[in-house]
Amino acid sequence: MTTVLIVCYSLYGHVHQLALAVAEGVRTAGAEAVLRRVPEALPPEVIRKMGASSFQEEFTKIPICSREEMASADAIIFGTPTRFWNMCGQMRQFLDTTGGLWQQNALVGKVGSVFTSSGTQHGGQESTILSTQITLLHHGMVIAGLPYGFTGQSKTDEVTGCSPYGASTIAGGGGERWPTENELAGARWQGKYVAILARRLSGEYDSMREELGI
Repeated sequence: MTTVLIVCYSLYGHVHQLALAVAEGVRTAGAEAVLRRVPEALPPEVIRKMGASSFQEEFTKIPICSREEMASADAIIFGTPTRFWNMCGQMRQFLDTTGGLWQQNALVGKVGSVFTSSGTQHGGQESTILSTQITLLHHGMVIAGLPYGFTGQSKTDEVTGCSPYGASTIAGGGGERWPTENELAGARWQGKYVAILARRLSGEYDSMREELGI
C-alpha cells in the first residue's frame, strides 16, 4: 500500500486539524496515512504562559517522525504554522537534521507537499509554503501543491485560506478562529491528490533511481 507521511508541528491545534483532514484525504485515495510530529523546542513553562498546555498534552502523544520513516514513505506532506512569513523554528530545526537523507538521495523522486496556518489573512501563508518547498527541492522531491481543481480556493463569499501552493487556515490574532469547512475540504483534497500522485509514481520509483544512477 502507498504510504503518505504527514509531518507537522502545531502549537494550539490549528495545523493539527488540517493534518487530520489531510489524512482523511489520503485514505480516500486508498493510501495509508501516517501522522507524525516534529520535536518541541519551547520549554514547558513557555508553552504554559502561551496558553497552549492543554493541547500540547494531547499533541505530544503523537510519535516524533524518524528519518527512517521519511526514507520509506512514498510521499511526505509537511504542516507548519507561519512565523514571520516563514516556517516555524521547530520545523526548521527538524529539517536541518535531515542532511543524512540528503547525502543518500533518500528523498529524490518522492512527492512532497506543504500546508500551513497564519494568524491573519495576509500573515504569510503563501510565502511559508513556498519557502518550505525550497528545502523539499534540495532533497529532490516532486512538489505537489493544491491545484485549482479544488474550486474552494476561488471562493469570494467568505474569508478563507488555501492557495495553489497548499491548504491553509487563518487562526486569528488570538487563535480564536478554527479551520472552516472550506479550508478542511482543501486539506482533504490536497491529501487525496498527493496520495494519487504517490501511488502512480511509486511503481516507477526504483527504475527511476536506477536510470538516474542513484
